[in-house]
This record gives sequence, structure tokens and C-alpha cells, in this order.
Amino acid sequence: MLDQAFEALKTYDWGVDPKVVQPIDDAIISTRGDAAARKELETRLAAVLKTDASRSAKDVVCRALKTVGTAASVPALAALLPDEKLSHMARYALERIPEPDAGQALRTALPNVAAKLKIGMIASLGVRGEETSVAPLQALLADSDPAVAQAAADALGDINSLTAGKALFNAKPTAGTKAAIADASMECAEKFLAAGNKVAAKATYEKLLSGNPSKQVQLAATRGVQACAAK
Repeated sequence: MLDQAFEALKTYDWGVDPKVVQPIDDAIISTRGDAAARKELETRLAAVLKTDASRSAKDVVCRALKTVGTAASVPALAALLPDEKLSHMARYALERIPEPDAGQALRTALPNVAAKLKIGMIASLGVRGEETSVAPLQALLADSDPAVAQAAADALGDINSLTAGKALFNAKPTAGTKAAIADASMECAEKFLAAGNKVAAKATYEKLLSGNPSKQVQLAATRGVQACAAK
């Protein structure tokens, strides 16, 4: 059945009964706990990405690699990142592959893709939450495209570490990025406070208050400063 499903991928496209590739999903379940079988499945899936299979077939493969993918699948997925039609599915898979190679593939691709694809990859780096992403994301806070800069701020807020908070603290907001940087900074401050790091939390709240924030941010930051002062 699995061999037939891989054969079906060669001609699979929109409108074809998805049951023909169901054995791949079944194999994902059945190979759990069987390292050799899981490795073989991953190898076969990654190989499909290097063929001229349809977008639909490669979507099926990327969805499967979200679960079974390892560092071995990263090169095949990374090759799809500049592809406007396949980039999104490739990055979703890379988001969930725990090996550092997956995050590095996203960071390497950032300078080489169009802005609308870059925004998605920035979001994926935020989901992965790696400290090694802070520096490239910090650089993007000053990007000439406000949407890219906003996405970088959001991702730093998702990473939500001391280094991410410092990057946001040192950012020079523009009219287009002020709100995003404030929201992300607030996320970091809340985490610092919850972790008992009142020094970092208070500094972040006070920086927010000094920037003529929105009423909502002003209220939240004021409450944060008060919470930092409480015993």
C-alpha cells in the first residue's frame, strides 16, 4: 500500500482522491518507535521534493515531514523556501524539526527571498524560539519595509528571552513599527516579571512609558512598574 501511495504522488494533483496517499499518513503512525522504518519513510518523502512532482504532491510530503522530518530532510525543504508556491509548506515543516539545521536553513534563506515570503520565515523563527535568531531579527527591526520590521518585532516577542528583550529595548521605533515593538516588549516584560527578574521588567516598562505609548500600553506598563515595586 505504501509503495502504491508513493507511486500515486507522481501524478497526484488537486481533484485526485486523497485516499490514494492515505497510506503515507498511516505509515507515519505505524513507524512511530521504529527508527529504521521512520528513517526510510523520511528518506522516501524527502526524495519526492527533488522531483518534478506537483505542488499538491509536495504539500502532502511537507505535511508528513512536519512529523517525521529530521536534519536529513532540511536540505530538500530549504530548497523550496524561495519558491512562492511551496515556501509556506516548507517553512511549516522546518518550524517543527527540532534540529538546529532547520532554524539555520530559515536564517540563511532570509536575505534571498521576497518580502512576503520573508515575513513568513520570520514568523517561523519566532515559533522556533532560538537564541541564534535574535541577532538577524534585531537587524530586521530597521528594515525599510515596515511589514518586515513589524514581523521581526513580533518574532522577538515570541522568542521572549533576555537577549530578545534587549534587542527590542535598543530598537529605534518608527511610525510603522512603534506598536509592534511596544507589544513585543510588553510580552518580554511580562515574562521577566513572572520569572522574578524585576530589574529587567522594570527597565522595559519604563522604556515603554518614555516612548509616548498608546493608552493601553501606558496602563499596562504602569501596572507593571507598580508590580515591580511590590514586595
